[in-house]
Amino acid sequence: MGGIAVSGRRDYLDVYQHYGLVGPRTIYGHAIHVSPAQRQRLAEAGAAVAFCPTSNLFLGSGFFDHAAMLEQGVAVGLATDVGAGTSLSLIRTLGEAYKVSQAVGRPLPPLRGWYLATLGGARALCLDDVIGNFAVGKEADCVVLDLNATPLLAFRLERATTLAERLFALSTLGDERHVHQVYLAGCPMLSAVQ
Repeated sequence: MGGIAVSGRRDYLDVYQHYGLVGPRTIYGHAIHVSPAQRQRLAEAGAAVAFCPTSNLFLGSGFFDHAAMLEQGVAVGLATDVGAGTSLSLIRTLGEAYKVSQAVGRPLPPLRGWYLATLGGARALCLDDVIGNFAVGKEADCVVLDLNATPLLAFRLERATTLAERLFALSTLGDERHVHQVYLAGCPMLSAVQ
């Protein structure tokens, strides 16, 4: 969505808007070269952005500023981007998201990171009425995590005293080995992924 004029339009976002492609249920991947004016236009249109840190780091394409997007009211979800990403694990992706946020000088708080990976992603997809948290009446798509699956995380968690500290340790030291059980629509689908 950078600032390059295309087909007489001021930028790529203007091209998408011209053809009616910006609005609710529209999710743009990456959004690493976005101006404040473009963020405002995305927010006003109700569009969302997918934060794909493993892809951006692998390609060296730039750093996403999650805080700037959220401050301007743009819905943001965390994404693995299997096209250029290096992991399908949202836990690993959270660790990379933290590194990106550090690089732009806007550290990603652990609770916000886990929000982006759960309810934030559901909101970006306009599916937050059915998934994203444990509210009554929502589908039970979730994972059960084993925080003792690796000695390193278990050791680190011995020193964690708050939920934020525990989630931070999990997002920076955890991976798919910590997934103990997967549920889709309340039904167990996969157990002990290791």
